[in-house]
Amino acid sequence: MKSEIPIPLDDFWDQILSRQPEIIRLAFAQADQMEQKNVLSHLKRMATEEGWHPQQRASAIAALDALESN
Repeated sequence: MKSEIPIPLDDFWDQILSRQPEIIRLAFAQADQMEQKNVLSHLKRMATEEGWHPQQRASAIAALDALESN
């Protein structure tokens, strides 16, 4: 069964990468457990792998910080 996020995917990622902790946490909470795991994996890749724009990397790090401090 495919997981579904209740908002458009572009909006979801805009919120996750917003660098605003409350918005990040609210968006993340809308995803089911499987999708949350996928989001965290993707954010960790964005934060650590080469090839991402510095602003994307900074947004991923901010999202991880917001989610890990929750």
